[in-house]
Amino acid sequence: MIKISDLSFAYPKKPKLYNNLSMELRAGSITGLLGTNGAGKTTLLKLLAGLLSRSGGSIMVNTMNPSERAVDLLQDIYLIPEEFYLPSVTISTYVKAHHGFYPAFDLEKFDTILKDFHLENSAKIHELSHGQKKKFIVSFALATNCSLLIFDEPTNGLDIPSKALFRKILAGSIGENQLVIISTHQVKDVENLIDNIVILKEGQVAFHEKTVDISDKYVFSSGRSFDDASVLYSEAIPGGYKTIAAQTAGTASEIDIELLFNAIISGTKLHLNHEN
Repeated sequence: MIKISDLSFAYPKKPKLYNNLSMELRAGSITGLLGTNGAGKTTLLKLLAGLLSRSGGSIMVNTMNPSERAVDLLQDIYLIPEEFYLPSVTISTYVKAHHGFYPAFDLEKFDTILKDFHLENSAKIHELSHGQKKKFIVSFALATNCSLLIFDEPTNGLDIPSKALFRKILAGSIGENQLVIISTHQVKDVENLIDNIVILKEGQVAFHEKTVDISDKYVFSSGRSFDDASVLYSEAIPGGYKTIAAQTAGTASEIDIELLFNAIISGTKLHLNHEN
């Protein structure tokens, strides 16, 4: 569905952000895109959505170049940026004006998700809180049924109950022919959702693995002490350590994505050496 080959990109008068970045993403998954500040996560999302043009290499989404902004492709991609603008109209007016741009838009699905988020079609968007606006735009995005849905920090502005509701609604709203990319620093908010992890570092894909493979190959644990010989990465925490070790018992381990991220950024090698 997405194929990126030897991608390079630079903003004017800035060094290259990517150094021949390559990866492939397939439909039927929710991918977490992680990286430190300045790693190029948001830029990559904009390149995928056709909002920026690459400097070199290639990007293909559904066999099309997004920078060419073909209508057939744009009506099948929906991006929710971290910061967004919504007009001063009611929700129903917004939907009437915009849903026609997306041929697969499902009005019934939209109404169901909106109610799940405890919002009304008659609500005036400009009178909503930031969190309520986020719930509305997420409802609209899911109802488009676009094959590529891109969320940049989707849980920012949501309270704890709303984050749980977001996870439940997203998990129940995605089909096997869709690809969801979530870029976030709030990994705890989405770690039970994502089934594919991509970590960017220094202009490259430093890590790209399925969560099922990670849990099969590694053990994430915590304790007061650990065996240096078996541990691949460790962090001190109050009262002890959190660790990553090679799996030996054959029992799938729950993944600590934050610990995994810190391990990769520190330079720890945890590649599984298989096709994603």
